[in-house]
Amino acid sequence: MKTENKIRSSGCPVAFGLDTFGDRWTLLVIREIMLGGKRTYSEFLQAEEGIATNILIDRLKHLESNGIVEKKRDPENRRSFVYNLTDKGYDLAPILIELIIWSGKHDDRENAKRDVLEEIQRDRTSFEMKLRGK
Repeated sequence: MKTENKIRSSGCPVAFGLDTFGDRWTLLVIREIMLGGKRTYSEFLQAEEGIATNILIDRLKHLESNGIVEKKRDPENRRSFVYNLTDKGYDLAPILIELIIWSGKHDDRENAKRDVLEEIQRDRTSFEMKLRGK
């Protein structure tokens, strides 16, 4: 924890944001919840990027400790847990949208996925409301 406090001691909002959700895997877990509707550990493991189990556990704990996701017992399987975004987590929707728009503008790879970008361009407000679960 001392390292985390030292990193955040500058008061810089960019540093705070990066400390909170700035690594690849954390944002991909958030993406899986918002865009993919995934809620369980096993569903997150199925992401096409292939997250390692130890990294997934670490990122879920990190997101939970930062109040971005909440972990609850699965009502259908009491041995499992489901993860849901908190209001603080849903507040990341505009950031995820901007990241998608930026990527759509600059990712010229042949296999770049454009369907989500096209949906945002058609109706950004509705898309954001969908991400927020409203």
